Amino acid sequence: MFLKVQLPWNVIIPADSLGAKGLMLQKAIVVRLLDDFACKKATKDLGYFIAVTTLESIGDGKVRQNTGDVLFPVVFSGITFKMFRGEILEGVVHKILKHGVFLRCGPVQNIYLSHLKMPDYHYVPGENAIFMNEKHSKIEKDVVVRFIVIGTKWLEAEREFQALVSLEGDYLGPVS
Repeated sequence: MFLKVQLPWNVIIPADSLGAKGLMLQKAIVVRLLDDFACKKATKDLGYFIAVTTLESIGDGKVRQNTGDVLFPVVFSGITFKMFRGEILEGVVHKILKHGVFLRCGPVQNIYLSHLKMPDYHYVPGENAIFMNEKHSKIEKDVVVRFIVIGTKWLEAEREFQALVSLEGDYLGPVS
């Protein structure tokens, strides 16, 4: 789900980037904010950072003693993406294993759908392995699958989420 958030942030501008023109300073602050925002990737509470939408305010700069760099407190609005339990989403299959498949959905790269959570589907081995049911509906590489989120897990070291999903429910499965 996409969330609209308002965040405080500290932007550090190197002393050599400071000029007399206020507009150039504002541009330097925005550029640095966007760089910092892109490097942050995600947080446990807010999910993945997708975009900065508006810069709400720029506070007074404070000169750092040792370096001469200036720290500006800023407040901005942005959009984040976070999966929630019970949410129905769509993802693309990127890996098929005997015991399930891995999907991608937006910025989330590790979504696991166990064969135990795919009612009526059975594994068909081969060079291009698939899961298929009696109605010949196939789950194969690059197929879009609608699923329900069972749970998510935050991995602090990688700064990313993993999710466990299911096809148990109405209108879930491969999307044609």
